[in-house]
Amino acid sequence: MDRAWDTARSAAAGELGTLRIGYSLSTGAETVPALVDRLMRGTSGLEVGAVPMATPEISPAVAEGRIDAGITRGEQPGRGVRRFLLRRARVGVQLSQHHPLAQHPQIEIADAAAYPLRLPDRAANPVIHDQLAALFRDTRPHPRFHTAAVAFDMSQRDLHDGVTLAPAGEAAATAQPAGLTWRPLKGAPHLTIHLVLPREQSPLHRRIRAVAKTLARELHWLPD
Repeated sequence: MDRAWDTARSAAAGELGTLRIGYSLSTGAETVPALVDRLMRGTSGLEVGAVPMATPEISPAVAEGRIDAGITRGEQPGRGVRRFLLRRARVGVQLSQHHPLAQHPQIEIADAAAYPLRLPDRAANPVIHDQLAALFRDTRPHPRFHTAAVAFDMSQRDLHDGVTLAPAGEAAATAQPAGLTWRPLKGAPHLTIHLVLPREQSPLHRRIRAVAKTLARELHWLPD
């Protein structure tokens, strides 16, 4: 009876069961590992599985119950879910360490626009693609945008030409390939990362939300 009571209490606290998290690749460098580690710490009855997914698929998968939670860049549209702001990140550019702009601690948007700019494929994440493209809407002459042929290239080969820049959130600075660096764009608005949960939430969902909120505060992911 004691074991049954403990099991019921753990389930009610969201400390028992299997948690399936879908995440966009761009959140996998820092945000998702930190959240998964915190969820698993001290809760031996909780199994956590995280799988990368195309961003537009995450909110529908949460709404339909195919996954329990999602982590996305940008406030992605979707019905049957609730979105919670998890992190705000400065916007900057990835570039070669030998790029002429790499010597500056921060880069003017107009200066970055003078070079070829690699944007993520719009089909993969329309929200973030449009937000990054909008940064350069008023620059003259208009920048030269292109999309990489490879959707996710960990080596970032195209940036090693010493010319091309890739707008990216500051999390890119923590997982930088050799020879590249990251610099913030002066005056650029923040990118956002959201936790996506179903509208009707179980104790397990409420635990995810509580842990994510605590983690965001401890790691200063959100302003006070």
